[in-house]
Amino acid sequence: SFCLRTSPRLLCAATQQKSTGQNLEEDQSQSQNEQKVEPSTAEKLLAEEKAKLEEQLKEVTDKYKRALADAENIRQRSQKLVEEAKLYGIQSFCKDLLEVADILEKATESVPKEEIKDDNPHLKSLYEGLVMTEVQIQKVFKKHGLLRLNPVGAKFDPYEHEALFHAPVEGQEPGTIALVSKIGYKLHGRTLRPALVGVVKDA
Repeated sequence: SFCLRTSPRLLCAATQQKSTGQNLEEDQSQSQNEQKVEPSTAEKLLAEEKAKLEEQLKEVTDKYKRALADAENIRQRSQKLVEEAKLYGIQSFCKDLLEVADILEKATESVPKEEIKDDNPHLKSLYEGLVMTEVQIQKVFKKHGLLRLNPVGAKFDPYEHEALFHAPVEGQEPGTIALVSKIGYKLHGRTLRPALVGVVKDA
């Protein structure tokens, strides 16, 4: 009978303790869940921030690489311009000298060869002086990369020759140069003045 009388209280106390224990467990579980949720949200934010920073770093790196490439291109172009200026800076000066070379050539060609003899020493000396001057000027031209174009018998090349006329010439292949009216010149491989020529055509 004692047990019966006291058991409701004990049951009540036990129930209360059990209920209190369950509440404590639920509170702890909820607290743990909240703790679990909070770090996961923070990690997500950090991951997003990391992704943004990595993207920004990639963009900056790409821009830096492009800037380096542009700078290298500018350096190469500048170097090329300087080298070309060294090679072709004398171009206009050379063109003027070509007129002098033309006059010397005409002068030597105009002297009658039969008049160049020992009993005509003044003419002979003058002729020899002209020839020596012409040889020397060609040496100077060659030293500075200026070469003659005297293309008799060569194939016509529009980059090196200027056709004054086309005419059939017996025994010569069409498209070849039969006559050079004016000597041409190239400066370091670039045509400075094309040779004026007559070109063979089909009969």
